Parts: sequence; C-alpha cells; structure tokens
Amino acid sequence: MTTEQIPASEAPATPGSPRSAAAVRRFACGLGAVWVATRLGMLALLAQPLAAFDVGTISSEVHQIYYGWYGQLAQGGFPLDDVMWQYPPGAALVILGPGALPWLTYFQAFLVLTLAADGLLACALARAGLRPGRRTDGAWLWVGALPLLLHLPLVRYDVQVTALAVLALLALQRHPRVGGALAGLGATVKVWPVLALLGAPRGRTTRDAWLSAAAGAAALLAVLAFGFSHTLGFLRQQGSRGVQIESAAGTVLSLARLAGWPGTVEYRYGAMELTGPYVPALAHASLVLTAAAFCWLLLWRIRARRWTPATPFDAALAAVLLFTVTSRVISPQYLVWLLGLAAVCLTSRATTQRPVAALLLPAAALSALAYPVLYDDVVSGTPLGCALMVVRNLLLLAAALLSCHRLWASSRSAGAVRERGRPAPE
Repeated sequence: MTTEQIPASEAPATPGSPRSAAAVRRFACGLGAVWVATRLGMLALLAQPLAAFDVGTISSEVHQIYYGWYGQLAQGGFPLDDVMWQYPPGAALVILGPGALPWLTYFQAFLVLTLAADGLLACALARAGLRPGRRTDGAWLWVGALPLLLHLPLVRYDVQVTALAVLALLALQRHPRVGGALAGLGATVKVWPVLALLGAPRGRTTRDAWLSAAAGAAALLAVLAFGFSHTLGFLRQQGSRGVQIESAAGTVLSLARLAGWPGTVEYRYGAMELTGPYVPALAHASLVLTAAAFCWLLLWRIRARRWTPATPFDAALAAVLLFTVTSRVISPQYLVWLLGLAAVCLTSRATTQRPVAALLLPAAALSALAYPVLYDDVVSGTPLGCALMVVRNLLLLAAALLSCHRLWASSRSAGAVRERGRPAPE
C-alpha cells in the first residue's frame, strides 16, 4: 500500500482563525496584552522573596550554576569535572548568550533572552494560526499555559530549546531544510528537538530535513570542538544518573517509602534522587521502557499510511511524551517542552491531539505545586507529596497513551483525517 498524504487546502475563516484585518488586530492586541500581563506576573514572583515559592533556590540555577559554567566556557573549556554538566555541547551557546548584553548582569541578561525566545515563540504560533484554514488556539495555549509553571520557565533554558523545536516544526512543511537545520541545532543543545523530524512526510521532505539536521549539527559540533576543550565530557555524567523523585519510577519508590521501604533521598547530579534497594533495577527498567518507546515510534513510522499537515506536530508531541514518562528524570521544566509542542498541534485543524493538550494543563499546574510550592512534601514522601506526584504522573501517562493511540489511528484511517468529507485544511 502506498502512502497517502492529505494535501493542504484553503478554507473559509473560522472563529479560531481570524482573517479580516480588524479581527487580526483584535487578536494581536489581546494576545499581546495577555502575554505582557502574565510575564510581568512571572517576573514579579522572581522579584518577591516569597518563602512559599522558595524563589532563591529556583533562581540560584542561573545565579550560581549557569554563571559558573559561563566563566569556564568563556575560558575555552567545557565543565569537565562538574557532574551537573549533562548537556550536549550546543548548550554552551545558551549559557554564553547573556554575555552579548554586557550592560546587564548575567541574571538580567538571561531573563531578557528567555523572554525574547518566549515572545518569538508566541509570535510564530500566532503567525501560523492566522494562515488560511489554521487556528490561533496554539498561540493562546502557549501564552496562557506557560504561567501555570509559575516563574520556573524564566530561570531555565528550556524555553529557548522549545522555541527551536517549535520553529523547526512550523518550517518543516514549506522549508524542510530550514526545519531540519533548526531541529539539528536544537539537538545539539538538548537532544530532544530532533524528535520534531519524526513525523516528516516520507520522500523528499524527510530526506531534506534529516540531511539538513545532520549537516547543521555536525557543523556546529565541529566548530565547538575546535573552539573548546572537553566537548564531549557531558557523556560521562549521563550513565550514572539514578531515579529522580519526580519520575514515574520515583513515584513508585516514594509510595514504597510509605509502606516501609528503607531507601533515602540524596542530592545527586543536580536533582533529588532516591537511593536504596531496587533503585538500580527500576533505573534499568526505565531505560528498557525508553527503548521500547523508541521501537514503537519506529513501528508507527513504518506502518503509517496517511499524513495530514498536522502529522509532524502530533508525532513530535507523542514522541516527547513517551520519552518523558519513561525517563528516570521528570523535571518540572519538561512541561515547557510539552506545552510548546501541544501549542504547535493546536495551530492545525487536522490535529488529533486536542484532548492530549487538555490533559497537559492540569499536569503543568500540578508540576508547579510539586516544585516549588510543596517540594518539601515531595522530597519527604509525605502522603500529600506522594498523592501529588501520583496524580501528575498519571496525567502524563494518560496523555502519552492517548496521544499515541490517536496518532496511530489517524495514520491508519482515512476517516480520521477528514471533516465533512473534505481533506482537512491547513
């Protein structure tokens, strides 16, 4: 059976896709006002010493860790002996970025660049949503849902990485080489953006995108290897990672603590990890599940027969969800990735992932409750902390399973991609 690709077509304006100049202006003003108001609120949380939010600890990642790495990178070397440096070499570009604004402190410059990436991402989603047959829901989701994570996204570099993945997906259909290059650049910064290419339509689009991603990543890595020492030193830190308390495996062990399991919690590799009996076994099981998820994605790719314009978006979200729920580590900033990918999905009328996006909203809110609001309960393994993590991780698991089910069904069934007997417009 040959692959069927549902073509894009124009459609009349819909409530989710304003077309008139007046509607576009109202949409832009409304979205901009919400973005400004919510981002000022997020900044206010950083400015206020609220003990309940443990602001000092959250912002110290930039003040101390990122700034310390900046000093080492500025001298031409990657942090060789720092167990917290676990990122691909391209992350150096983000860490060094604030140095381009010397009239600001490192922390201030980092915030400015993060907000710039956030604003760029919102504009890109809005622009995509205003195209004929598309929807503006994605822009609203990103602007309105990111504050559910409180101020955490401002003091991690996941917004910048998510922007690369989102821009890669939005460019993939019309400019596959550009999309591939952006995904390759993102992969050198934090690996997962390469999954943006998983759902690229077969044929020339896939070939051009993957070749461009490989060439771009290789070129950047070569430049970094020439300019810095110990470029691949991060690899030695990955194999020793344990089970973080917020991961699915960590939730199982936290429940076991309530039942008398003798394990303890230690600060290791930049996270609170569980140590004790059965931890290595669960860590290995997580790796096996990650490998199984990768095999499922390959099977989907082989068996898929129909592509809609939303298939690359839906496949990227499903893939990142699978790797998130099977990971030994689920940091709260991972929700930044998922919200960004869900927002891309919602720019398309053909997406199958609207219910998945709805599940991610409470998952993001609960992630913020887990860290930083109730983190002491999570670390101590109190009934409240365990209940919080159980519900959050069950939401993520349900989102992953639902995402995969709907992706598989839409790729195998012609009826799943049609509306009123017509091809789904893009």
